Amino acid sequence: MAQDSKLTREMQTRETSERPKRWMPPELLPEPDKQAGYAYRWIRVSMLNNPDPRNISSKLREGWEPVTIEEQPKFKLLANREGPFKDNIEIGGLLLCKTPEELVEQQQAYYSDQTRAQEEAVNNNLMRQSDSRMPIFQERKSTTTFGKGGN
Repeated sequence: MAQDSKLTREMQTRETSERPKRWMPPELLPEPDKQAGYAYRWIRVSMLNNPDPRNISSKLREGWEPVTIEEQPKFKLLANREGPFKDNIEIGGLLLCKTPEELVEQQQAYYSDQTRAQEEAVNNNLMRQSDSRMPIFQERKSTTTFGKGGN
């Protein structure tokens, strides 16, 4: 009898007990297969069928480079066969580009430093205008309370 239950257990597979797949709308921009050490981004090359050379030029100078169809073969149908980005992947005026992750980290650090410096400048300017008769209080930490208040 133990043999019978073991056979029926072996005959059960995940496919027979799996839920049927549900339809999902397609993603607007598909996710590329990641290559180690690189970050990917969709960069605008045109908007409303008008080329945007200024945007793509600045991104190329930042270190982004267009991804070729050989690097991402699953996008074969989306390859641009003509124009300035021949054999690259373009969807709706957006071009798939990649750059080394180190450059992305350096860019994030640069903009974080810029933001922190601007915040400090605003705070210093605000505190400079503070009057001792009516000081500006600047609380730099937040608190969270739970439950009913004020009863």
